[in-house]
Formats: sequence, structure tokens, C-alpha cells
Amino acid sequence: MDATLDKNHSTTLMHQIFEKIQNAIVCGDLPAGSKISEPELARIYGISRGPLREAIHRLEGQKLVERTAHVGARVVSLSSQQLTELYQIRENLEGLACRLAAQNIDKEQILSLREVLRLHSEDPNFKQGKGYYVQHGDDDFHYCVIRNCGNKILEKMLCQELYHLIRMYRIQFSNTPNRPRKALMEHLRVLDAIAEGDGELAELLMRRHISASYQNIKNNIVL
Repeated sequence: MDATLDKNHSTTLMHQIFEKIQNAIVCGDLPAGSKISEPELARIYGISRGPLREAIHRLEGQKLVERTAHVGARVVSLSSQQLTELYQIRENLEGLACRLAAQNIDKEQILSLREVLRLHSEDPNFKQGKGYYVQHGDDDFHYCVIRNCGNKILEKMLCQELYHLIRMYRIQFSNTPNRPRKALMEHLRVLDAIAEGDGELAELLMRRHISASYQNIKNNIVL
């Protein structure tokens, strides 16, 4: 029993540290390209190296950390070409997700998505013009649309494999002047098209939305 409790405690601790480091990377507190120092992180979080290494390994799986020979682990830093390729994939796949959502979604799910956008519009930081709503999972409009597309392979690619890497760029450039309100209006138009069952329009609007997001990043990023 004691061994089981120790194992559960270690797993819980690893998950907590994983989420803390994940959030630090996504929000930019651990900057892109910065070295992951296991001794320093172990000191900061008061954790042994074993659970910490497991957490870092999970972050590698989310493409937030990359490990190279003779260098070690670093926070991912995409080149201009890699960022372009990521957003090309995102634009096409999320556009497809919207087309499929328009075919598969029901009224209850539409109401749930409208509630998500209402919460976004009521967020204090958004109202003050400081940035867009930055929660993840079921509080994230993009995530919720994808989860309602009805294609499990597409959902896995966008909600698991690429989600936090994309989210890192979304969050760190969400406070560009005028972009938050434009983004909300674009989300509302996408949702209206989905609600009307117009998959072609929903796909077009989402592709335009992601293209605008990419241009905003290109205009403000230093690579």
C-alpha cells in the first residue's frame, strides 16, 4: 500500500510540475529557445530530478521542448519557415474542422459555443484591451469547435499533438492592439456559419481568421 501511495504521489507531483512548466512556456515566462536547466527547475519547484525528467519528456511529446545532441533540452523556437509550415497546417486543418462541425453539430453544442464566446467577451483583460481570453480546453473556442467536428483523427492532431505549440503563439501575440476585438468578431462569424450549417462559409471564415492571426504574428515576432 505504501509503495502504491508513493507512486500515486510521484505521479501527481509530476503532473503538477508538468502543468506549471507547460504554462510557463506557453505564456512566455520560459522564453523560446531558452535552455531547460534540470537543477534550476528542481530548485525552483522543490522537486526531485525523476518526476521533473518525466514532465520534460511529456513536454517533448507536446513539441514544446526539443532535445539536441551536445546542447540538451530547450524550449522550442520555430524558425520563420517552421512557423509558416505550422500555420499552413493549422489553416487547412482547422478550416476542415469547421466544415465538418457545420455538418455534425447540434443545437445544444451551438449554445455551448455561444456561451464560450460570451465568457470571452466578458473577460476583464479583454474588456480593458489587454489581450484575448487565454484559457485552454473546454474554455477555448478553437478547441471546442474541433471537438465537435466528428473526426477523431483530426481532433487528435489539433487538440493533442499540435495544440499547445499553436497555443503558445496564440497567447504570446494575443495582446497586439486591436487584434483581440477583431478575433472575437471573426469567431462569432465562424460560429454563425456553423450554426447555419454552411460548411463552405465556415471553412472560409476560419481560414481567413487563422491567416489574419499568422500575419499578426509575422508583423510582431522577432525570429
